[in-house]
Amino acid sequence: MSESENKTEEQLQMLLENYLKNKQALTQDTLLAVTAMTNDPLSISADVHQQEYRNIMEKEPRRIREDPVAYMLNIGLYYQGKGWRGYRSYIGSKILYPGFSDGIKKDILSSRKVHDVIDVLARKQSDLLNANRKPSKKFSLLSKEEQEKRIQRQYNALYHDLEMVAKTIVDKCIANMNSVRIFRGLVFLVHVGLARLYHQGVHIKESEWIELKRVALIAQEKKQSLILLPSHKSHVDYLVICYVMLRLGIQAPHIVAGNNLDMPFVGGLLKRCGAFFIRREWGDDVLYKTVLEEYIAVLLSRGMNIECFVEGTRSRLGKLLAPKLGILKLILDAFLNSRFSDCYIVPISLGYDKVIETSSYAHELLGNPKEKESIWNLLSSSRLLQLKWGRIDIRVAKPYSLREWFEKQMKRRGIMDLSNPQEKSVLLKSLGYRILADINAITVVMPSALVGTVILTLRGRGVGKSELIRRVDWLAKVITNKGGNVAEAHGMSTSQIVERALSIHSDLVGERKGKDILEPTFYGISSFQLSYYRNQVIHMFVEEAIACVSLYTIVKMGGGREHQRMHYNDLLSEVSFLSSLLKLDMIYKPGGIESNTKRTIEWLAANNVLNLTEDGWVELSEVERACGRENYDFLCFMIWPFIESYWLAAVSLFSLVPSHPTSPGESIWVENKLFASKAQALGKTLYYQGDLSYLEAVNKETMGQALTRYQEMGIILKRQSVNSKSTFEVGLSPDYLPDRVEGVIAPRGHLWEAIERIGRFRREGKNRRDNATVSTRVIRLADMLAQDNAISRQSKVSLKKDTQEISKL
Repeated sequence: MSESENKTEEQLQMLLENYLKNKQALTQDTLLAVTAMTNDPLSISADVHQQEYRNIMEKEPRRIREDPVAYMLNIGLYYQGKGWRGYRSYIGSKILYPGFSDGIKKDILSSRKVHDVIDVLARKQSDLLNANRKPSKKFSLLSKEEQEKRIQRQYNALYHDLEMVAKTIVDKCIANMNSVRIFRGLVFLVHVGLARLYHQGVHIKESEWIELKRVALIAQEKKQSLILLPSHKSHVDYLVICYVMLRLGIQAPHIVAGNNLDMPFVGGLLKRCGAFFIRREWGDDVLYKTVLEEYIAVLLSRGMNIECFVEGTRSRLGKLLAPKLGILKLILDAFLNSRFSDCYIVPISLGYDKVIETSSYAHELLGNPKEKESIWNLLSSSRLLQLKWGRIDIRVAKPYSLREWFEKQMKRRGIMDLSNPQEKSVLLKSLGYRILADINAITVVMPSALVGTVILTLRGRGVGKSELIRRVDWLAKVITNKGGNVAEAHGMSTSQIVERALSIHSDLVGERKGKDILEPTFYGISSFQLSYYRNQVIHMFVEEAIACVSLYTIVKMGGGREHQRMHYNDLLSEVSFLSSLLKLDMIYKPGGIESNTKRTIEWLAANNVLNLTEDGWVELSEVERACGRENYDFLCFMIWPFIESYWLAAVSLFSLVPSHPTSPGESIWVENKLFASKAQALGKTLYYQGDLSYLEAVNKETMGQALTRYQEMGIILKRQSVNSKSTFEVGLSPDYLPDRVEGVIAPRGHLWEAIERIGRFRREGKNRRDNATVSTRVIRLADMLAQDNAISRQSKVSLKKDTQEISKL
C-alpha cells in the first residue's frame, strides 16, 4: 500500500472515530438529561434521533445588534482564516491558488480537439471565400505557388481569428478561482445574507455528510470528481452549496450557471466562487460546444468537483422538473472517451421554509414577461434581509460511481451502440430520471409545504385552527410512514410548527378572527403561490392520486354504493391512460404500470381509503365514507390542477380550426409563443366564468408540457416559422381537425373524444356534468380565438408577400 493510500485510510478512520465519538458523547449527555427529568432511560430514542440533525449555523452570530462583540470577532476569524474558515485542509484536489484557473485555460486552448475544430472551420471558411471570390486578373497572373501562398496566408489569418474567438469564449465562460482570500470573503458575505434571511439556520443530516466525506476522500485519492446535482428552487441554491462545502471542508465545486447571471460586477464575483457561465442554447456553434466539452473534460481529469442543476432551470412549480441532459451528456461523453476514469454522482435536495422568488414565479407562470436579472434587482432585494424566513434543509443521497452505474446498465440492457444518438439518449434519460428519483427520495417536506398542502386540499373557504393542526399532524405521519422525510421538529409540537409556518407565510395565508367568529379560521390569500409549496409534496402521492381520480370518474356520477365502484381492470385502464398523459410532469416509482397500480391499491386499502373486493371491484371504504371522504378528496385535490391544465391545453386546440378551410385537413398555423399566450387568455376567461376550477391550471409550464405531450401523441404538429428560423408554429394534425356544421365547430371527432376522455377526471364544478356546456360556451370562446388566429396568420402572410415584392423592386 502506497503512502498516499495509507494517509487516506487514516483520514477515513479518523472521520469515522470522530463521528462515533461525538454521537456517543451526545447520547450520554442526552441520557443523563432525560433520566434526570423523566427517570425513564427508554425515552432517549427520540432525543438521540434528533442529534443526527444539526444546524451548522447554530453558533454563528446573525446580526450585529444582537451581539456586537461576537459579530466583530466572527468577522476577524473570517479575515484571519481561523479554523474551518481558513479553508486550507479541505477534502479534494487543490484549488484557489494563484494561476489555478490560468492553468485550466491553457489546457483548454492547447487541446488537440479544440485546434482540430479550429482547423476544420478555418478551411471551410477559406474554401468558401475562394469559391465566392470574383475572378481577378491580378490574382490569375500570379504563379500557382504564389496563389497557394496567398490562400495559406488567408487560412492562417482565419485560423488566428478563430483562436481569438476560442480565447474569448474561454475568458467569458470559465470560473476564476485563483484566490482563497477572496473566496473566503465572498463566503462570509453569503453567510451574513443566509444568517439574516433564514434566521433558523441551515440544517443537515450528519450521517449523510459523513458518507459524502468518506466518498470524497476516496475520490481525492484517485483524483476523481464529485458531480453535485441539487434540486433547483432558487438562486440561493448556488450560495447554499458553496457555503456548506466551505463549512464542512470539501472542495468547492465549479458551478454550471446560465449566462443570464453573468451580470456586470456580480458575474465576476460569482466566477470567483466557482461559477462558470454557459449559453442556454448552443445551436450549430461547433467551436463553442467543443470549448465547453474540453472544459468539462479538463475539470474531470483534474479531479475538480462540478455542480449542475439537472432540471436545467429553477422550478417555478415547486416540484422537480423533467431532466435537462446537456451537461450530463458532456460528462458521459468524456467518460466514454476515457478522458477520466470515474466520478461520483451526488444527488442533493434543498428545502426552504420560504423561497425568495415565489411571487415572481407566479407572475411569470401567468404569462407575464420574465424580469431580466440585473444588479439593480439584487440590490433592491436588500430589504429581504430584514425578514425572517425560517430555515433551509439540505440532504444528500448516497453517492454512487458513474462507472458502476454504467456497467450495470450495460449488463441489464445488453449490447448498446453508443455511437447511435438514440441509444445514447435512452441511457442519458435513464441517468437523468435516476437522479430525480434519488432527489425525491431524500427531499425534506418543510412545515410550509405541510400547511400549504392541507389548506389547498380541503373543501370550503377556510379551515379552523384545530382542524388545520389535526390534518398537518396526519399528513406528516403519512409521509413518514411512506418512507418520506419531514423536517426535524427539534422538540416542537405540531401546533408550534403550524404557528411558525403561518407566521412566515402571513402574506399567503390569511386569518379570520373576531368576536363573531367562534375560532380562528385560515384561508389561502394567494392559492397560486401557495400551490408552489403543495407541489413539493406531490411526489409522495402521485400514484395514489391518479388511482383516486380514476375512480372519481365513477364516483362523481353519484348514485348508490353499487354505482360508485369500478372493476379493477377498468381502473387499471384509466390509471394507465392518465399516467401516460402526465408522464412529462410526474416522476413515477420504478416498475411497470401493472405492478405500480397493484402496490398503490394495496396501500390505499391498507390505509382505509379504498376497498378491493374479492371479485375485483374497487370502491370507497366504509371508513372513508364515514369520515366524509377527507383522505380520498385530499389525494384527488393533489392532482386535479394538473388535469385541469391538460384539459385546458386540449380545449385551446380548437383555436387552430380554420373558419373557412381552403383545402381538406388544413389547420391554422400559429407561432408557438403566441398560441401559448392566447391559450392562457382562454384559461383565465374560463376560470373567471367558473368553467375552470384552478387559476394555477393556466400556468405556462404545465400547459407547455401538455402541448409537448400532445405533439408526442400526434395530436398537434410543429414546423419552423415562416417568419423566423428561430421560432416554431403549431397546427392541428389532419386526423384531429373537427368538422364545422353551419360554420360552428361540431363536438365530435378525435379531438373532441380526447377532450372528453381527459374531462372525465376533472373535479366536479359549475355545469361540469353537462357536456353541452363545454360544446357551446367553451367551444365558442375557442372559436373566437380561432378567428383571431386566422386574421393574424393572414396578416403575417400578406406582410411577408409585401416585403418580398418590395425587395424585388
